[in-house]
Amino acid sequence: MTDHRPWRGVLVATALPLDDDLRVNYGKYAEHCAWLVDNGCDGVVPNGSLGEYQVLTPEERSKVVETAVAAVGGARVMPGVAAYGSAEARRWAEQARDAGCASVMLLPPNAYRADERSVLAHYAEVAKAGLPVVAYNNPIDTRVDLVPELLAQLHGEGYVHAVKEFSGDVRRAYRIAELAPELDLLVGADDVLLELAIAGAKGWVAGYPNALPAASAELYRAAVDGDLAAARHLYRQLHPLLRWDSRVEFVQAIKLSMDVVGRHGGPVRPPRTPLLPEQEAAVRAATEKAVAAGLA
Repeated sequence: MTDHRPWRGVLVATALPLDDDLRVNYGKYAEHCAWLVDNGCDGVVPNGSLGEYQVLTPEERSKVVETAVAAVGGARVMPGVAAYGSAEARRWAEQARDAGCASVMLLPPNAYRADERSVLAHYAEVAKAGLPVVAYNNPIDTRVDLVPELLAQLHGEGYVHAVKEFSGDVRRAYRIAELAPELDLLVGADDVLLELAIAGAKGWVAGYPNALPAASAELYRAAVDGDLAAARHLYRQLHPLLRWDSRVEFVQAIKLSMDVVGRHGGPVRPPRTPLLPEQEAAVRAATEKAVAAGLA
C-alpha cells in the first residue's frame, strides 16, 4: 500500500452485513474489513453504493466509518461521502477526516443532472474538508458524466487526486492520461478490470473481492504487473461473477456470493428486493464454480 496515495491498490467497496431484521451487524462488518485486508486487499471503501449508504441513518453511516477505521486503520479506509447537498457531503468528508481516514470518494451532485459549474463548485466545497478526494464517475446512475476534459479541470484546480471510472468506456483511460497525467485512474467496474489495468490504472475500487478477495487481488496484481497469461486465465474464470458488478442487482449478487463462500452477506434494505429465482441460480452456480476451481 502506498501511504501518500492511499487510494492505490485494491480497495474493496464493502458490502454491509445486515441481520435478518435488517439491522447493521457491526461486529461482522469489522471482521469482514479485517478479513479483506488479511486476504490481500489494500483497503476498504465504506458507504459506497454497495454499502447501501442511501438507506442508512446518519448514525449508522458514521458508525460504519468508525468501525472500518477501528478494524483496519484509517490509512486503509476511503469512505464514500456522497450526498444531495454539497454542504452535507463536506460534513461527511469532515467526519471521515475526524475519524482518521486518509481520503474520501465523492460522486458529483446527483439530485439532478448538474451542469459543469455545479460539478466544479461541488468538488471545491468538499475539498475544503482537507482530505484528498477521489472522484467517482458513474454517469449511468447519476446522469452526470465526468468526461476527461472535466476531470482534467477538477484535477487542475486541486479538487480531485484520482477518479473511479465506471463509465465502461475503456478508451477514456488514454484521454485522461493525456489531459491529466498526474490524475490516478482507478478501475471502477469489475468487468473492465483487465482492460483498464493494461491502460495504466493505479487502483481498483472493487466489488467482488467481498466474496473472493485473494483471487481478485491476485488478478489485479497480475494485470498491473503485465503478467497477461496469468491475468487472462483468472479473468476468464472470474468474469461470470465480475460482470454482476455492473448490473442493477449488484448488491444482491455480491451479498449472495458472500453467503455462498461462508461469509455473512445477508439481506438488503428496501427498496432493493431479493434476486429473482433465475438470477439467484445464476449467481449461485457461478460462485460455486469459482469455489470448485479453488478461487475462494
